[in-house]
Amino acid sequence: MLKSFAPVINAQSKFMVIGSMPGEASLKAQEYYAYKHNAFWPIIFDVFSPGRAPADYADKLQTLLQHGGALWDTLAACRRSGSLDAHIRDGQPNNFIRLFKQYPAVKTLLFNGQAAHQLFVRHFGQIPGKTYLPLPSTSPANAALSYPQKLAIWKSALQQACV
Repeated sequence: MLKSFAPVINAQSKFMVIGSMPGEASLKAQEYYAYKHNAFWPIIFDVFSPGRAPADYADKLQTLLQHGGALWDTLAACRRSGSLDAHIRDGQPNNFIRLFKQYPAVKTLLFNGQAAHQLFVRHFGQIPGKTYLPLPSTSPANAALSYPQKLAIWKSALQQACV
């Protein structure tokens, strides 16, 4: 059984990016979005800190938190061969209800890909007081959109979430 990570969140978090389950590279590195071709961190830095490259993983997390962000995955554990969401089996959800009671300022949920959104809705439905924004996956497996296209969509959603 593969196990996800703890949430990245603080009392100032207004929005949460929700993935499905960390991929192989992330699990190995014990870092969210560690696969070098995933566009998540480049998007975060292009939106919140243009022209600056992250110094390290701690810098990535701090930048997200400083701008009102949080990060977690729908699943706490699952079985999966490889990194594709389509191969997820026996998913066990994280306890978002408890988390949102502890951090009530989180109002907007940004889903990194359709699988994350679908898994979340399957386990939690529509949580009152939360806005759901399904976004294109930042994974390189989502090749239907170019980086500039993904960036434009994510930038709009992140700006909306920060209001």
